[in-house]
Amino acid sequence: MKVTEIKEWTTIVIEFATEYGLKVIGAIAIWIIGSWVIKKILKATKKVMYKSNYDESLQKFLLNLISWGLKILLIITLLGTLGVPTTSFAAILAAAGLAVGMALQGSLGNFAGGVLIMIFKPFKIGDLIEAQGETGVVKEIEIFTTKLTGLSNREIIIPNGSLSNGNIINYTTEGTRRVDLVFGVGYDSDIKKTKDVLMQVLKDHPKVLQTPEPTVNVLELADSSINFAVRPWCNTEDYWAVYFGITENTKEALDAAGIEIPYPHQVEIQKQG
Repeated sequence: MKVTEIKEWTTIVIEFATEYGLKVIGAIAIWIIGSWVIKKILKATKKVMYKSNYDESLQKFLLNLISWGLKILLIITLLGTLGVPTTSFAAILAAAGLAVGMALQGSLGNFAGGVLIMIFKPFKIGDLIEAQGETGVVKEIEIFTTKLTGLSNREIIIPNGSLSNGNIINYTTEGTRRVDLVFGVGYDSDIKKTKDVLMQVLKDHPKVLQTPEPTVNVLELADSSINFAVRPWCNTEDYWAVYFGITENTKEALDAAGIEIPYPHQVEIQKQG
């Protein structure tokens, strides 16, 4: 290779490195500084939300949304620094967004559902809810999904679209719950005595509220039993303790009072030869 050709190649390499190398270095610097700035913005925003007593679920949702928006803006800035025409990129991004939007209509519906949940707030993090056939405590509300912790410590993930369009039962909002129990006794039992025994069980349980007052009433005269509707009230977090405790205590109290709980009897018929 001649000296002249070497000089030409050297000149080309230097020009390329000068033109694009500086752009790459600038893009790396912008990425590092931009990422640092985004973290600071998110931290400051979180601090402002905390001082303003924003709901925890709303905080996470908005911070997630702001984070994605700033990252997209940073990427567009990087492409502009590298010499990619941002106007052309914006047009391509819009076209791609339209195509992706049509392909991911369900995801967009979930995003819209998440926005609706944030606006109307049918529940918040920590609430016990029942929705889409699942029951659990709200663990996290994200852009597209809501995570619940099930009663058996399962993680349940429900899409926000179906969640916002379906029925939601929030057990936490009112702070108290009524426990609906039914107990049956034999037809030979004295109704008044049975009601007194059942009411005493409710009064003796430490987690049963006396306001609202618990009730015991005859629910129905069934085929083989007189069924009583037992309705104690309790704090939401004590629901299962009251449910199981009253069930166990009722059996013991009825046995002690000599009141029979009916059950199927098997009658043996002897064959006569």
